[in-house]
Order: sequence, then structure tokens, then C-alpha cells
Amino acid sequence: MHIEQVHIENFRLLKKSTLDLRTSTTLLVGKNNTGKTSFAVLLEKFLTKADFHFDDFSLSVRDSLLSIETGTNVDELSIRLLLKIKYDEKDDISVLSNFMLDLDDTRRHTNVLLECEIDREKLVRDQPESGQKRKKFFENSLKSYLKTKIYAFDDYGYDAESSGAYYLKERNQLQEKMPEELRKLLHFQVIHARRNVASSEESSKGSNPLASISTQFLKKKNNTSDNSNLTETDKEETLNEIEELLRKTDVSLDDEYSAIFGEFLQNAGKFLNLSQLKVMSNLQSQTLIENSSKIVYGDDENTLPENHNGLGYLNILYLLLKIEMVREEFEARQATLNILIIEEPEAHTHPQMQYVFASRIKELIDKLPRLQAVLTTHSSHIVSKSAFEDIRYLSKVTNQKNVEIKNFHTELSEKFADLHGETEGPLLFKFLSQYLSIQSSELFFADKAIFIEGTTERMLLPLFMSKHDRGLAGEMPLSSQNISVLEVGANAKAFAPFLDFLGIKSLIITDIDTTVKNENKKWEASKVENGTRTSNASLTFFFDAPDPLEEAKFSTWIERLKSHKLNVRDTFKNVRVAYQSKEGDYHARSFEDAFIALNLSEIALRKESVQGLKNRSKLDTSETVDFYKLTNEVIDKKSDFASSILFEALANDHSWCVPSYISEGLKWLHQD
Repeated sequence: MHIEQVHIENFRLLKKSTLDLRTSTTLLVGKNNTGKTSFAVLLEKFLTKADFHFDDFSLSVRDSLLSIETGTNVDELSIRLLLKIKYDEKDDISVLSNFMLDLDDTRRHTNVLLECEIDREKLVRDQPESGQKRKKFFENSLKSYLKTKIYAFDDYGYDAESSGAYYLKERNQLQEKMPEELRKLLHFQVIHARRNVASSEESSKGSNPLASISTQFLKKKNNTSDNSNLTETDKEETLNEIEELLRKTDVSLDDEYSAIFGEFLQNAGKFLNLSQLKVMSNLQSQTLIENSSKIVYGDDENTLPENHNGLGYLNILYLLLKIEMVREEFEARQATLNILIIEEPEAHTHPQMQYVFASRIKELIDKLPRLQAVLTTHSSHIVSKSAFEDIRYLSKVTNQKNVEIKNFHTELSEKFADLHGETEGPLLFKFLSQYLSIQSSELFFADKAIFIEGTTERMLLPLFMSKHDRGLAGEMPLSSQNISVLEVGANAKAFAPFLDFLGIKSLIITDIDTTVKNENKKWEASKVENGTRTSNASLTFFFDAPDPLEEAKFSTWIERLKSHKLNVRDTFKNVRVAYQSKEGDYHARSFEDAFIALNLSEIALRKESVQGLKNRSKLDTSETVDFYKLTNEVIDKKSDFASSILFEALANDHSWCVPSYISEGLKWLHQD
């Protein structure tokens, strides 16, 4: 049994959003301000403390609230949380049966609806007539006109995305349930992002968060009144031993205190006319661990206090203790379903520790019975170590003022099949999955992206971006924007569905890679002017090349490609593909080709210091140059050549000319 789907309506950014929860651990990722925290807050409000305010309603709902009148349909304005629960014949449905509305033994789903409803009649009666007073009244007082209800409802005809959803059309069919019934069914815990970990500077002033949470942990184990399901016999044997030891210590300290304070207390008793004043020991385990204990690390002879540990270690240790406390609560409550939300586990931790945490957290969570966990994160390192089936991506739908929660794995795999076909699509999706898991998960959090072919472009791109930024006047520099740069070789087309999925503006910098058929009827590299094909799969994909067997169509297409008269396919409105164009009298085939054509004289002046070259004497020429031939003759190691070009720019302040296809691409990317 598990919660298969969560649907949210009218709460902050989540106007109408649906989360697929079919995995035991779900990872919510997305850029800032896309509703990750709102999701956690809504569950907490509904499941632990129903405290809603005017600001909790989506912006699109607030205008209707402010103009509420007797005829307003307040059902459409309610904040909702819908839980779609799946079960099978093996599950114990004794508790769930309270939310099942028929006896159909073939059904495998039931639904729970939580609503923050508006008391329309009372609100209409009490609200000021108009203007700022009304708005202020709603901001300050609306919470007094809200009530939380719990319902079970039938899912025949259920469509959470439809304005005619069952729970709106058939209000008389909703069966109200008591909070006690929901508590038996579902237990919820959240570990917030703002955890009480402090730097060593703060800790030295008395803040020891690990000792503090250790105290909480001990209290949970030791305090039977915290949960009615626990009795004294449930306490662990070790706790009883600690308490017995403290009682014996109390007796010993009583004798010592009598010897020390006896004369003073006897005199004080006479003075105050009080008899038998005593100082008695009253050690308590939870107080003792809080005030007289500390967490240290190191070996037996050389230990350091917790505040000498880095914030990353403190955060992870804090998280592990909190998870252990949560486990205790889940086991004590014995609810049918359990949900745990952990916000931003990466706080204060370096990448390697994030990798370790991501690798082990699922294993830890899977040990907890009947638990579904949701982790929210901004960490590409945690994403890269997570199973793609677990990832849910939150993105804003601007024109709808809503946040969509996309199932990364299922929705993206479908896009790959649609764009690349049933045969190639799964192969490219597999490539993307492996590639992203290695190095490129930051795309989930980027505002823009640049895809480059190889080492040369990767090394020199920051230099080109810096040169672009120097020409700006009062605008945000491109180098300061949230841009992810990926080196993908000629595989940019494998990212096409992913770019469409994320909806981020993307620049693909690639080579035209023209080819011609040789005398052996094999395709080989050629000058652009002679080329009749391109070996670049990204160009043929993004510019929608016809079948090469249709020679007339393809011949027209390749000539239009050379002259930059083609547009990127309509599907990819946020993508620009930049490749070599004609500059002066020459059309380069590759980056090195284009760069040498623009900077030949400067390279010749520095030919002895520039690395990665061979046949340096060929750079000295006053004749008309065949740049294509020259590039092949003088370039030895591309990476060494690029590093030398970069060194001359940074160390000797030389300003190299940037090929126009790159500079124009950067200008396009810079635009909002």
C-alpha cells in the first residue's frame, strides 16, 4: 500500500499541481521559487497544524476572495490536497477501509481529500465594503473564516486536471471523516532546511546542536507520555540501566552534600525557623546529557568537541539523528502510511559528502517500514547519484501562473521516443541518463545552457564570454548568469528532448563538418565550399535534414545550411545552433579553422611560444592562404593550442578575435 499521487490546488505557486509518488524515495528538484518548500509546508499544515492564511492562497484565487459575495462558488477557491492511495489484495486494509466507499473487490485505489474551506456566509457578513480596508481585513483576519475538512470520495470519473472534477461536481457524495481516522491512516514528519547547526564560533558561545538533539532523542525514548502507545515496559533496557545508575549516584551525592552543606543549612534553618533543610541530588538522564554531556570525535586520548567539526559533518550527523527519531515515531504510531520530507539535505556539505549522503540515504529510508520519503534539493551532486525513476522536476508555467511537477523518467522517455523514434529514442535516452548521472545534473537548476563540442571550446569559452561582457553597458554580464556549460561532442541532439522538457534557453556551439565522397565512394572531410554532406548529427537533427537519398532535396538543404538560411525546428523555440559562417572570403569548417583564419598574423608573431603547433614555418606567409589546408598542417594538439591561446590572453593581455558564429551566439544567449 502506498500513496500513488498527490494533487494540490490553490496553494501559493501550486495552483494545480500533481506529484507522482510511485517510488519509495522521491526527489523534488527545480530552480529557486518553484514550490519545493511550498509542497512540504502544505503537507505540514494539513497533516499536523491546520493554520492557513490569506497569503497561502494562489495569486489567481486572491482576486476572487477579495470580491467574494453571496453567489461566489467558494468550492473552487478552496486549498486542496488530494491523496490517491493504491493497495492490493495482500494489504491489511482495516484502517484504510474507513476511506473506502464501496465493496467492489476489484478496485485498487481510494482517495482522501483535505480541504481548507471558506465560511462564505460569515465572511460576506463581516467583510468591509471595499478598498484597502477590505484587503487589510483579509490579510489579517481570513484565517478566522477558514476551516479544514477531511473527506473520502469515489474516484469514478476522477480527473484532477479537469474543472469538472468529481469532488467539485458531486459535493453531496463526499463523505466527511474525522481527524482521528486520518491520523490512524497517515503519519507525517518533516525535517526542515533551517536546521539548528551552527559554526564553531557560535558553538563556542553555548550552541551545541548535536548535544541538544541528542537530548531530544533521549527524551523521546525515555518519556512515555510523548506517545500513548508506549508503556514503561517498552523502554529499552539500556535506558533503565542509565536511570538506575543515576539513582545510585543521587544517594551517594546526598551524603556528600550533607557533609558540605550541613552546618550552613543547620544555621539557615534556625534563622528561617525551618527544620531539616537538605540539598538533595536529582540527576535526570535527559538533563544530564543536555547540560553535562557532549559529542566529540577522535580517538580515546585525543578528542575534539562537536563545534570543531565542519558544518557539513554537523548537518549530516544532525540529519541522521533526526531520521532515527523519526523512525522511532513511525514505529510507535504504527500508522498504515508514513511520509517523511527532508528539505535540502545538502546544506553546508561539500560535493563529496553530498555524493555519500545521496548514495546511502535511500538504503537508510528503505529500512523504515511503510515509509515514503520526499527529498527537496538544489544539489546537482545529489541528483547525479539518484535513480532517474525517483526524480520529479518542478517548473513554472508562466502563462498559467502555475508550477508543473514532471515525472522526469516517464515523461522524458516518451519525448525521446516521439522525437527520435522507437528504435533510436531509447538508446539516446540511455545515453543521456548515463551522461547526466556522471557530470551534468546541474542542468536541472540552470537558467541557460551552452553545449560545446570539445576541449578547445571548453577552455576558451570563458575567455569569449568575458570579451562579450566587456562590451556591455549596465547589463548583467553573461558570465554572472546561471549558465551550465556541457561538453557533449557531436551528441547535442541527444539532449534535444531534455532541453524541451526543461524549457531553458540553450546555445549549441558546433562545427559544420562538411564532407564529400572520395574516389573510393567513402565520405571524408572537405572544405565547406566543396561539401555535399555534413557528418554533424546535431545539424541534421535540429535543422530537420531530408533523407540524403532524396538527392535534390538534400542538395538544396545543404546549400541553405551553408548560407545560414535554415531555422531550427519549431519544437525547439529556446534553442539556437551556432556553427561556422563565412567571414570575409572564407568559410571555415571547424573552430580551429575559423580561429586561425581570423588571427593568423597574431599567431605567427607568437608561433614559438604557442604550444600545440607543428610546421611553424608555414605560418609565415604573405600569399593568399588556404586556411583549411593550413589548419590541418599546423595544428598538432588542440588542447595545447587552446591553453596557449588562453595564456596569451590572460598573462599578456592579448585580445584575440572571436569567430562571429560564437560571438553572435553569445549575444543571442544574453538576451532575456
